[in-house]
Amino acid sequence: MQRLSFELEVYSFHIDFIGHVNNSIYIQWMEVGRTKLLEAIGMPTHKIFEQGFAPVLVQTNITYKTPLYLGELVQVSMWISELKNASAIMQFCFHNSQKILAAEAWQKGLFVDRETMRPRRLRPEERSLFLPYVHSKNDAQDSNSLIGTPS
Repeated sequence: MQRLSFELEVYSFHIDFIGHVNNSIYIQWMEVGRTKLLEAIGMPTHKIFEQGFAPVLVQTNITYKTPLYLGELVQVSMWISELKNASAIMQFCFHNSQKILAAEAWQKGLFVDRETMRPRRLRPEERSLFLPYVHSKNDAQDSNSLIGTPS
């Protein structure tokens, strides 16, 4: 089982009036993660669009644990906790420079046909590309990383 991990730096434009990373930035960082995942499995967004389908989000949930500040390096890790024929639940963890969990999140997304905007099932060969990043709920709970997702 694999996780996609990458590092981001907190810049001044990420900071809100209270002095820490604005909550909307986490959603942007999750989009970076989803894009990197699609690239890692050989299905970059532009190729998916050319094939007539697109990824869309239907739900986002973020639990904030501790703030992130200007100049910090943020370690982001993500994986898939549930993969269905047209949808997936993706898990995210954000750790600060001291490796303390700053936030954890999940998003539910699905693939849609670009013309009809109806759900589009992944073909078996497409679905298999995601499998290395799928962690069962038990695997993730054992590693203390899975946050509450819809049943």
